[in-house]
Amino acid sequence: MKKILRELYGSGILFFYFFKWPYFLIFPYLYNNGLDNNYLLNILWFFTAGLIFKDFYHMYKNSGS
Repeated sequence: MKKILRELYGSGILFFYFFKWPYFLIFPYLYNNGLDNNYLLNILWFFTAGLIFKDFYHMYKNSGS
């Protein structure tokens, strides 16, 4: 069971590492051009926005030291 959770965690990290910027930029374009309202996709967009905000926060916090 621990091995499965580790693999899911690792694949999630890779997925969001490579997926957050394209999804963050393309989703608003698709939404404004006829994509139906889907709550799961909206939550995923806010999650990727939070991850991007976290990256900028850590970059700002570490550069000021």
